Amino acid sequence: MPDRRRVLFVTDLAYQARGRRYCDEDIFLTSRLRDDFHIALCHPLDAAALMDAFDVVVVRNSGPVLHYQKEYDTFREQATARGTRIYNPLSGRGDMAGKQYLLDLTAAGYPVIPTIDQPSDLHLLPEVGHYAVKPKAGADSIGLAFVPREQLGGLAYGDILVQPRIDFRYEVSFYYVDDAFQYALHAPDPERRWVLEPYEPTDADLAFARRFIDWNTLDHGIQRVDACRTREGELLLVELEDLNPYLSLDLVSDRTRDSFVASMTASLHRFLDAHPRA
Repeated sequence: MPDRRRVLFVTDLAYQARGRRYCDEDIFLTSRLRDDFHIALCHPLDAAALMDAFDVVVVRNSGPVLHYQKEYDTFREQATARGTRIYNPLSGRGDMAGKQYLLDLTAAGYPVIPTIDQPSDLHLLPEVGHYAVKPKAGADSIGLAFVPREQLGGLAYGDILVQPRIDFRYEVSFYYVDDAFQYALHAPDPERRWVLEPYEPTDADLAFARRFIDWNTLDHGIQRVDACRTREGELLLVELEDLNPYLSLDLVSDRTRDSFVASMTASLHRFLDAHPRA
């Protein structure tokens, strides 16, 4: 159909993720989006060279960009310079922009795992047995280490974040299209992050997640709010994923999956209508 909009769907089908099959999710999504759009898939390293021929570039399961940071930065620069429509838009304030948001949210008093990046702020962290140390540019637990408190003073600060290691009951993720909640999944076993089950959020849970969706001010796109439930029952933000969040669509019901596809399809049309080509 000639009036269909053309989508360049960016994905790394060969990326090996622990406990997840990225390729299956994107094969499913593109098979369904094809009902409304002309779809072509490409590797993230090819996106900049191909994007001018499409109405929109949809970045999905493209893998951690730290594996191709220079090429990703070039893609962002060229897309911005050319006015290319990118979904999710490049204005995200969460993981899309690095881990600075964890520091900003900590300073602003949001319910987030306390995060620092300089030794002078160590007193701001609660005293626990071990602390999580991760690179600011990290993703997918790459570079994550746990160290005792007595070793924190000797770390090479500047490019790392330090957080207390939380003794949590479980992790839970809330999935959104634009600002609309879609579904939630949780990992009952803290040692098995990607063994997920459907989760029925309370009003308080949704109010927690909504605070971060509102903070991000991303008008269009897919976001995942990851949190942990402490032993005391409090939810704390772990990650605000707004670049290429894995959706675990294979773990939800057919009805929920259909609803998500419909929401994403409608969101893409709204995004294109709101940002016509110059």
